[in-house]
Amino acid sequence: MCGIAGYIGTKSAAPIILDGLSRLEYRGYDSAGIAVFDGEKIHMKKAMGRLRVLDELTRHGADMPGFCGIGHTRWATHGCPSDTNAHPHMNEENTIAVVHNGIIENYARLKKRLEQKGCHFVSETDTEVLAHMLTEYYNGDPVAAIEKVMHRVEGSYALGIMFLDHPHHIYAARKDSPLIVGTNDSGKFIASDVPAILHHTRNVYYMENEEIVCLSNEHIRFFNIDGEAIAKEAVTIDWDIHAAEKGGYEHFMLKEIHEQPKAIRDTIFPRIKKDDIDLSELGLEEAEIRRLKKISIIACGSAFHAGVTGKYVLEGLARIPVEVDLASEYRYRDPIYERDSLVIIVSQSGETADSLAALREAKAHNGKVLSIVNVVGSSIARESDAVFYTWAGPEIAVATTKAYSCQLAAFYMLAMKFAQIRRTVTAERFDALLNALRLLPEQIEGLLSQKEKIQFFANHYLATEHIFFMGRGIDYALSLEGSLKLKEISYIHSEAYAAGELKHGTISLVEDGTLVVAVATQDALYSKTMSNIVEVKTRGAFVMGLTTLRHQDMENCADYVLYVPETENYFMGSLSIIPLQLFAYYVSLGRGLDVDKPRNLAKSVTVE
Repeated sequence: MCGIAGYIGTKSAAPIILDGLSRLEYRGYDSAGIAVFDGEKIHMKKAMGRLRVLDELTRHGADMPGFCGIGHTRWATHGCPSDTNAHPHMNEENTIAVVHNGIIENYARLKKRLEQKGCHFVSETDTEVLAHMLTEYYNGDPVAAIEKVMHRVEGSYALGIMFLDHPHHIYAARKDSPLIVGTNDSGKFIASDVPAILHHTRNVYYMENEEIVCLSNEHIRFFNIDGEAIAKEAVTIDWDIHAAEKGGYEHFMLKEIHEQPKAIRDTIFPRIKKDDIDLSELGLEEAEIRRLKKISIIACGSAFHAGVTGKYVLEGLARIPVEVDLASEYRYRDPIYERDSLVIIVSQSGETADSLAALREAKAHNGKVLSIVNVVGSSIARESDAVFYTWAGPEIAVATTKAYSCQLAAFYMLAMKFAQIRRTVTAERFDALLNALRLLPEQIEGLLSQKEKIQFFANHYLATEHIFFMGRGIDYALSLEGSLKLKEISYIHSEAYAAGELKHGTISLVEDGTLVVAVATQDALYSKTMSNIVEVKTRGAFVMGLTTLRHQDMENCADYVLYVPETENYFMGSLSIIPLQLFAYYVSLGRGLDVDKPRNLAKSVTVE
C-alpha cells in the first residue's frame, strides 16, 4: 500500500521521483504528490487519480526544478481520495513536508491536542498530524524532532521528511512499514520498495524498526529512536533489472504467469543435491524435526491458500498435525503455544502487516518461526529464526501468481524433507516424489502453451455475475485461490466451497446458467466430486471441469473440461492453478479492466 520515493543529488529530483513512483504503482494508490526544494522554498504539487495526472501537471517534473525532493502515491485510509488529502503534507508555515506510509493509530487524540494549541488542519488525514508535531518539537535539530514524534505516535509508519532549514537534506524514519535507502555516484534515494530505485542503484540499506536516517550529498547517517548514531552495511540487490519490466507482455500478470516454470526451477533445483533435498540453510536440526508435535501456518490472502495446501501435504507426508490461521485472526484468538512446535509465516513481500504482527506474537511466546518469503532482507525474513527464500524474483502485478506457485513448491520440499527425516515415507516413495517435483516446471510450460483454449472459454463468460468454485481436499485449497484470482481482478462475485458442503446451504444459490468451476484432480475423491457435479447440473449450472488426463469421462457430465497432466496427487495444485490464473486474466482482460492494478487493492498490505 502506498509508495514513497525520494532523491537528493546532482540531478533534477522531480523526474527521478516521478519515475520511482511509477515503478511502485503496483502497490495500489488513488492519488499522488511531490515536494521539491528549489533553493529557496519547498514547492508541492498533488493530484487525485493516476500518477499520469501528476506527471502531466508538472510537465514530467520540468515545472519543479531542484535537486532534493520526496514523492508519494496514497492509498486512502483516513479521508477520501482528494487533492487535499494526497501527500505530501506540510505545516502551516510551509517549512516542513512529510510523506507517510502506514497508519497513526492515536492520531485523533494527537490532533485534538494540537487543535487546542491553535493548529489549523486542512486535510482529513492522520499524516498531517505528523507535520504539526514536527513543527512543535523542532528547535533546529531535525533528528531530535523526529525522535520526539516517534516516541509519541502509535501505529505504523515509513516517513520521508524535508525541512526548509536544512535544504540539502532528506530525513526518513521507519516503524513496521518498509523503507530502504539507496546510493550511487549521483545521489541518495529513499523508497518503500526496491523497484523504485532499481534503475539507479543496486546498493541499498534496509532500515530496521525505529530507525532514522539523514541523507545529504555528502553522507548517509543512521540513528536509533534515542538519537544515537548506528552503523549499517549496504547490501547488493541481485535482481535482473529486466525482471521488473514487462518484457513485451501486455501486462505484468501475464508475464509473471509465464515466468512460473523458471521461478519454480529457481526455488527447487538449487536445493536438490545428489538426488536429495538439502535444506541445511534453515538451520533446523534433524532431532528437532523428529520431535515436532505441531506446525502452525500463518498467512494472508493467496499465501494463506498456499498454507492450506501445505497443511494437506505436511500432514499427509510427514504426519505432523498442522493448523492454518489467517494472520489477521491469529493474534486475537489467544493461540496456545506448545513445546516442540514450529510456526511457519508465509508472505510474498515479507512486509505483510498482519503476518509480521503474528510473527512477533509467536516470538513473544518463545515460538520457533520459519518464514517462507520472496523478498530478501524483508522484515519477516530478518525477524524469523529461519528463512526459506522462494527466489521468485520481483512480482509486480497485484494478483500474485509466481510467488504463490513458489510457496507451494516450498511446502512440497519441506514436507518431503520432514517426511524423510521422520521416516514416514520409504526411500522409494521419496525418490518418486522427487522425480515428480523435478517435472513440474516442464509440465507447467506445456499447460501455458494451451492458453488459447482458456481464452476462448473465458470470452464466453465476461458478463456473468456469479461464479462458484468447488473441490475436495487439495482441490478445495486450489479452488480458494482460483476464486480469489478471479474476483480480485475481474470484480465478479466468486466463492469457493468444499464440494461436500454444497447441501449445507450453498446449493440454494445455484440456478439456470450459474457457472460452477469443479476441480477434481484427486483420485481418491474424484467419484465424490463427480456426484457433486451432478447435483449442481440438475439445478441448471453450467459446469467447467478441471481434471487430469486419466479422467476424460468427466466430459460425460461437465459442459466444458480442461485437463492437466498427471503428477503426484500432493503436487496437483501446481498444475491446476495455471488454467485458473489464465481464466481470471482473460476474463479481466475481456472486461476491459486494469489487470495489474485492480481497484481498491494493493500489492503489499502493510497496514492492518
